[in-house]
Amino acid sequence: MPKAKFEGIYRSIKQKIEAQDFPYQSLLPAESELIAAYGCARNTLRRALAELTADGYLQPIQGKGVRVIWRPVGKTAFLIGVIESFQETAARNHLRTVTKVVQFEQVSADERLASQSGFMVGEPLWAIQRVRYLDGKALILDCNYFSQDMVPGLTADIAARSIYEYIEKVLHVRITTTKRKVTVERATTRDEELMDLNGYDSVVVVSSMTFDADGLLLEYTQSRHQPEYFCFQDTATRRRQIPAREE
Repeated sequence: MPKAKFEGIYRSIKQKIEAQDFPYQSLLPAESELIAAYGCARNTLRRALAELTADGYLQPIQGKGVRVIWRPVGKTAFLIGVIESFQETAARNHLRTVTKVVQFEQVSADERLASQSGFMVGEPLWAIQRVRYLDGKALILDCNYFSQDMVPGLTADIAARSIYEYIEKVLHVRITTTKRKVTVERATTRDEELMDLNGYDSVVVVSSMTFDADGLLLEYTQSRHQPEYFCFQDTATRRRQIPAREE
């Protein structure tokens, strides 16, 4: 199946849903109509619809069709269950972005950082702080630690653009899994210095441990968010409950 064909159909239907050409709670056109409109094979269309279902845009209804379940959230939406770079999130939310690197240095993990991050004591790391501006406002402070062994050659210039793009397209490392924890914490002096907190005395902190395809830790990050402009969303499904067997 040509990847470009599948991705083009996925993006087209996604854009139509977000533009509300396919409104919330409406049914998509019949499968035969979509196949004719996109000039694609049935399996190609079904793969695109399956991906949109997994991303929380659609819900197949047996015997009826496919219902649109996506609604605009009104704020910048960060996806908990998806690994996205900052640039990818900004593009999805149609926001103008600037990244300012305020710290870039080489450190060794001490016991406190090792306990917090999952890196080994003494492991060489890139320590990076980046302020993320969305539509001209300093709304995120990213505090990143990347393994120097797994992400060699990192520079401040790369950090100002996209570290994930460098990892995947230059180093050819496959990023596969992230474990996340979301907390609300009191704003630090550093938060107040670098972010537009607009009177808030707390920040939303997303702590992430990210692994490659071999299960090796390559990144630990704390993303510190100004609360007013952000929401975090995910799509969850209820697991089928298996009755306990009677003895």
